[in-house]
Amino acid sequence: MTSIDIHADEGRRPLAGGLSGAVLLRAAKDAFLKLDPRKLTGNPVIFATWIVALLSTVSAGAAVAAHQAPGFALQIAVWLWATVLFANLAESVAEGRGKAAADSLRATRVTTKAKLIIDPNTGTWIPTPAHKLGVGEIILVEAGDVIATDGEIVEGMASVNEAAITGESAPVIRESGGDRSAVTGGTTVVSDWIKVRVTAEAGSTFLDRMIAMVEGADRRKTPNEIALAVLLAGLTLIFLIAVVTLLGLGKFSGVALDPLVLGALFITLIPTTIGGLLSAVGIAGMDRLLKVNVLATSGRAVEAAGDVDTLLLDKTGTITFGNRMATEVIPAPGVRPDAAMKAALMASLADETPEGRSIVELARNAGLTVEPPEGATSIPFSAQTRQSGLDHGGRRWRKGAVDAVYRSLSLEPKSVPAELTAAVDRIARSGGTPLAVSEDGVLVGVIHLKDVVKPGVKERFADLRRMGLRTVMITGDNPVTAAAIASEAGVDDFLAEATPEDKLRLIREEQGKGRLVAMCGDGANDAPALAQADVGVAMQTGAQAAREAGNMVDLDSDPTKVIEIVEVGKQMLITRGALTTFSIANDVAKYFAIIPAMFVVSLPALSALNVMKLHSPQSAILSAVIFNALVIVALIPLALKGVKYRAVGAGKLLSRNLTLYGLGGLVAPFIGIKLIDLVVSALGLA
Repeated sequence: MTSIDIHADEGRRPLAGGLSGAVLLRAAKDAFLKLDPRKLTGNPVIFATWIVALLSTVSAGAAVAAHQAPGFALQIAVWLWATVLFANLAESVAEGRGKAAADSLRATRVTTKAKLIIDPNTGTWIPTPAHKLGVGEIILVEAGDVIATDGEIVEGMASVNEAAITGESAPVIRESGGDRSAVTGGTTVVSDWIKVRVTAEAGSTFLDRMIAMVEGADRRKTPNEIALAVLLAGLTLIFLIAVVTLLGLGKFSGVALDPLVLGALFITLIPTTIGGLLSAVGIAGMDRLLKVNVLATSGRAVEAAGDVDTLLLDKTGTITFGNRMATEVIPAPGVRPDAAMKAALMASLADETPEGRSIVELARNAGLTVEPPEGATSIPFSAQTRQSGLDHGGRRWRKGAVDAVYRSLSLEPKSVPAELTAAVDRIARSGGTPLAVSEDGVLVGVIHLKDVVKPGVKERFADLRRMGLRTVMITGDNPVTAAAIASEAGVDDFLAEATPEDKLRLIREEQGKGRLVAMCGDGANDAPALAQADVGVAMQTGAQAAREAGNMVDLDSDPTKVIEIVEVGKQMLITRGALTTFSIANDVAKYFAIIPAMFVVSLPALSALNVMKLHSPQSAILSAVIFNALVIVALIPLALKGVKYRAVGAGKLLSRNLTLYGLGGLVAPFIGIKLIDLVVSALGLA
């Protein structure tokens, strides 16, 4: 099984870059399948169009049976069916990208053998099909092996290629302990080895859920979509009444109105544009999140993201890297900085904890490349000594808690150099952890361990503030440490010493004030809060409970990704509003463009309103029906791409929509219908 990019259309043209021929072909096929009236009942506008199209077809058939020319009725029927098909096509194209991505993921689920460990003492394993693995069993995954299922690393560290899930080709480090222990089925170990405890049953792995997510099979309408559908149904009813009243007006004016013409007029006046594109806008919003490596389980979550007021972020693993990392080694007076750094390195060479490895990494970045010497004795950390280190050739290196190292060196606090005491106090006040380092019984310096804030976090939080979002960091740390991290990260507020109950209570308090809350987290203790939040964004590298509780999963495990999530949500709302404005303005324009042309012969006084000078009532209605169908096709790219989001106030946004899409919706029908009328009349179609 090989890694496959979820953004690739079966190895051909990237979906993020546009639509491939395969996606369009599939969408066209689905558009015809959606002609089933049972699939259209949820969209009153398109369902009404389907009914009139059917009646027009029957009318054309009746004309043929009566040996009459079915030309006009047939043309109306063809274009009404085209309207329904184009509306279905918009939805199918939006769904198509997700379905193609799901196909690529599904192609990775071939028979995979796992190395099931049957004897932990000897490490003996047997090949076992992935679907037969049980929760809690341990598998060995070595370089070149595909990780058979979701799990947690219990031993070892390896470089893992997660391109099958995230679309990124650069391998990442996964190791036991900390926030980088979760691994996903379908990814590949590139180097070293790991032992993985199975956490998911067959058929319920992350890959299975991911396929279901991107297919959108269970996508339910959002509250906004439901409200808009009710509005469209109301407008449809209003225009139905308006068209029916024309029968009385026709009788009064002596104009014999063809029911077929009235039916076609009804379809041109109802908001078919937004009715045909409404579903596509919501599906496209979920697809745009997929392009930035975020999986949304529902359109409701995407929509809510556009209205989020408060963002809660778990500190560990979300704002910070999760493990304390060494950032500096402060030498004691009289000790060279490189000597203090080398002592810290030697004391950490045998330390396999994340903190120990970070000290080794810090030393390597400083230019030191020392390997563990032959015959060295590792001194593991113990609760009694609270130190760890290395012995070799009569030499001793130790690091540990400051008071424990002082005690082992028989140092009284007052005998410690003032510079080191000040450094220890400074580290503690900043929320960090000081570790003292000794070499051959002599104090040589202090290591600064701290929760390292992820790069770019502060700038992104500033962007969120400009977008009107309030950011709150949640942590179990003491208030001093929390305040230091909050200041460095640039959040607006923080909640220290927080329990899962505290997180839940804070979210409910914010929601009680009428605010929509988004929560980012990665731990099992974040699961209740993620479930309660309006938008729960779980980190893919986090605990399985967190991924299951959230309604979004960030495959890159980047908390600042919430900015893209919010922007996509706002873009979806703005796009829907823009298309609704255009559609309603469109209908108003069509009403005033067509009605005068239909009655100008019998009511010459209407000639003052017949500004378009359409060729005849038949050409007027046929041109309007054709325009009605084509405008849906013209707006499909906008529905899929979305209106560009700009961080401006609601007033400016409303003004922009009314100017661009409202005015455009008024003008477009006059121009479009007139041009089509010229073609229709020139070809003698009506």
